[in-house]
Amino acid sequence: MKMARSAKGLNKGLSKGSNSAAAPARRLPMREFSRSLPMSLLRAREAVMRQFRPSLRQHGLTEQQWRILRALAAIKAIEVTALARTAFLLGPSLSRILRDLEARRLIERKTAKTDLRRGVVSISEKGLRLMEVVAPSSEAIYAAITRRYGAKKLAELQEMLGALEASLSGLEVAGEREAEGYE
Repeated sequence: MKMARSAKGLNKGLSKGSNSAAAPARRLPMREFSRSLPMSLLRAREAVMRQFRPSLRQHGLTEQQWRILRALAAIKAIEVTALARTAFLLGPSLSRILRDLEARRLIERKTAKTDLRRGVVSISEKGLRLMEVVAPSSEAIYAAITRRYGAKKLAELQEMLGALEASLSGLEVAGEREAEGYE
């Protein structure tokens, strides 16, 4: 699904749509939809990923497949459940993606020696070679983003996002494990 409207466009569309023109705008005791932190983060993510998608498509990869390959390239091997947490993917989606990557011989799956019920995944030599092919394009996109946004601002943004994540990581969220689908 493409997000064609900006936040301002969405607000205009909500207030000037054919059905909503006669009705007054709703006033809720919360910040505007376009000013919510989750929506701001999603819009920023979409703006960034829009830069990378053509390159990934050119190499026959989805965003999620690339995320898994990136995670696996950084380590020797990982249990499937830990990979789901690392790559922020739900179990059923991860299972399908791993099946596709394994069919393309980009990853290798084995059974954990300590617990035969657990699967362990690693990137294959073919997967590493594909990453070497995609890497120059990916780095060129990063360079273009850095030139456009500014190296200092990008470093500050990444630092602030890390700090936000760290500050929220200790908060207890009711029902979190069940909602995320993790075991």
